[in-house]
Amino acid sequence: MKKGILQRISDSAVWRSIFRTGIPDTDLKRSMLIFNNFFLHIFPAKMKRHGLCFSFTFCLGGISCLLFIILTVTGILLMFLYTPSIERAYFDMQALALLFNGKILRNLHRWSAHGMVATVFFHMVRVFYTRSYRPPREFNWVVGIGLLVLTLALSYTGYLLPWDQLAYWGITVGTTIMTYTPFLGSYIRFFMLGADEVGHEALLRFYVLHCVVLPFFTGLLMAIHFWRVRKDGGISGPL
Repeated sequence: MKKGILQRISDSAVWRSIFRTGIPDTDLKRSMLIFNNFFLHIFPAKMKRHGLCFSFTFCLGGISCLLFIILTVTGILLMFLYTPSIERAYFDMQALALLFNGKILRNLHRWSAHGMVATVFFHMVRVFYTRSYRPPREFNWVVGIGLLVLTLALSYTGYLLPWDQLAYWGITVGTTIMTYTPFLGSYIRFFMLGADEVGHEALLRFYVLHCVVLPFFTGLLMAIHFWRVRKDGGISGPL
């Protein structure tokens, strides 16, 4: 008797290489399926009752993660329509208004950035006032501080990319303030601008930082942050 299509697929080497435990028809196979699957294993096997209470966390961490995903998707789409050049940057931003839903795409990226700064900040405030930084979660608190700094850095580096008067003078004032840092002020300003004034070198550096370097480290710290929440026993309980 010929095997059915589904049976032949489940018996194939490709299927067994992906789902090594086979069809989870026993408790042991179900446990092994969750243990060997990354997307299932990152979720806790059980959750405390307070973890389902919306008024304790207000889902600020989850909202921040969602906004980061929206920023990543919209940012990649905007990269197809943007040239990091002082001759083209401003006009590329203006050209978005002529594209179908181009203005919506830009505003979605912009307001998601503002929203992420706000939600990450309020998430830190919530963790502080509920004392969720206490052992064994003190390391995750440090990771959260790093994520807050990276979020602010992402917002700041994206500020110059439209290359309008507001962006130009905002970066000029901000980098000038950096020069007042003791001992390292002038070096920090030169590192950010790549020159003595805001120009093409600064635009290119801010573009690379905003689109490659900072998102990479933000995603890395987010993965560590979620992993530590999982290993520390889930969301901390009320006081």
